[in-house]
Amino acid sequence: MDELLAELTALESELHHPGRAFARPRLERLLHPEFHEVGRSGRRYAREVVIDFLASAAARPAVVASGHRLQPLADGWALLHYRSEEVAADGVRLNPALRCSLWARTGEGWQLYYHQGTPEAG
Repeated sequence: MDELLAELTALESELHHPGRAFARPRLERLLHPEFHEVGRSGRRYAREVVIDFLASAAARPAVVASGHRLQPLADGWALLHYRSEEVAADGVRLNPALRCSLWARTGEGWQLYYHQGTPEAG
């Protein structure tokens, strides 16, 4: 299970790199065809909206993720839990959130099926 945790954490962290556009083909392989997200804001986002956003060159704050935990659900399904914060240019950490990502193992490898962020109380 440690290997799977490391693999899914690495895949998840690909989506956290700030200041660069992602290659659309990589995003299309990483995000399941039925991917959808409920963001920290509570808004729902469809796969194409997320791909368009991540493929743009829009500046985004860095993301620091920690406390990754893996919960296997069924053969080929795993739930990754973690905490995130955005890091402003001056180093101030903002917008702490508790996050979970549902990953599915497909013929393409592990693909992100669902993601949700919830503001951390406090």
